[in-house]
Amino acid sequence: MHGRDCIIKNRPYVDSYAVRAIFVTTNEHKRREVQEILGFDLERADLALPEIQAIDPAEVAAEKARAAREALGRPELPVLVEDSGLMVDAWDGFPGAFTKWLMQSVGNEGLLRMLAEGGDRSATAVCVVALAEADGTVRTFRSEVPGSLAESPRGAGGFGYDPVFIPGWSSMTYAEMGEDKNADSHRARAFRTVREWLRGAQNRV
Repeated sequence: MHGRDCIIKNRPYVDSYAVRAIFVTTNEHKRREVQEILGFDLERADLALPEIQAIDPAEVAAEKARAAREALGRPELPVLVEDSGLMVDAWDGFPGAFTKWLMQSVGNEGLLRMLAEGGDRSATAVCVVALAEADGTVRTFRSEVPGSLAESPRGAGGFGYDPVFIPGWSSMTYAEMGEDKNADSHRARAFRTVREWLRGAQNRV
């Protein structure tokens, strides 16, 4: 069934012989989540990549994809790099691409303490996937989910800011949803677009 979907454990599965890619991440939780969304096995590369200083995740992801491709010796397989973050309306889109560093510094509870009491809690979860092709071309796939920040962390699932972000289509935080988060998260939307592009590229070969 090369190149066709079948259903395994209630999710679309794409034959790994038909579609292959290298996912560059130091986060094993993220790798498993992305693999679940894509429906095929990913080759994982754990690289320490330089990051440009930019609030827009798309700029950061594209530069990291170029650097990753070079560090991996310009492989024939597509190289995927993801950058995501929270864009808080009250902070004019900050922290954006700096979300990881803010979370490492203050954590979810610290993030919530920084919000003005009774103020605007709206935020957008953004995911950008940069794909470096074998010829060096870099494409970006961006997806956003508007929502809000909880009053306090809720839920034991997920990682990062999952316990504090409530997507607009739910009353639960990502962390409270468990794997159901993958039904329509910012990361799921972006990587499903990537999946369709990879399948199309395979069919064009």
